[in-house]
Amino acid sequence: MIFFPAIDLKDGQCVRLLQGDMDRATVFSDDPAGQATKFKQDGCEWLHVVDLNGAFAGRPINADAVDGIIAAAQLPVQLGGGIRNLETIASWLERGVARVILGTVAVRDPELVRDACKNFPGRVVLGIDARRGRVAVEGWAEVSELTALELAGRFEDAGAAAIVYTDIDRDGVMGGPNIEATVALARAVSIPVIASGGVSSLDDLRALRDGGGDVLEGAISGRALYDGRLTVRDAVALLKEDAPC
Repeated sequence: MIFFPAIDLKDGQCVRLLQGDMDRATVFSDDPAGQATKFKQDGCEWLHVVDLNGAFAGRPINADAVDGIIAAAQLPVQLGGGIRNLETIASWLERGVARVILGTVAVRDPELVRDACKNFPGRVVLGIDARRGRVAVEGWAEVSELTALELAGRFEDAGAAAIVYTDIDRDGVMGGPNIEATVALARAVSIPVIASGGVSSLDDLRALRDGGGDVLEGAISGRALYDGRLTVRDAVALLKEDAPC
């Protein structure tokens, strides 16, 4: 499994939101590029970056900060937030982003997602964010009638590189991930799934690894890294270990 440190960008700063609420943001750093470099020095192999302003605006907002992260870290970056058309996808990929994450458009414009997967093979990730099992869109501001499993199933044959599955109710509250729902989704589809939301300790990562390491591609954590509950070095080492038989 791959460990993905999260860098969430709001107004050019590294922040974490509580349950996706932009009004409940904690600023952890005003130097995203420096934070990315530190994560690299600590041993991570990927970075998970979200343009939070972009997710609400529907277009890229924190481009300068993302460019700085890419240039400084020299690591593959998967990026989400405000990516709603093929032109924006192409632009980000040309600027050095390794994979783009499409969330809202998967609900609003599924054909665009299919076109993106076809045009940019291996570089499109589905972002499925669920609140009480229902898919949320527009920066988590709206909840649809779709379940996470229904949405994932619609793209089973599209060629997506992965799914980032976030349980919004667990995000930022340090209560542990929703292992049951995450692993159930991963076992129901052939697309690799990355767990997100609530990962706050080595015990959480161990539980994910032991419960679904055979089907999960990796796990994302943010707040726990910034407040010292978890280190990148320890997380990377744990997820490289095989789960006990």
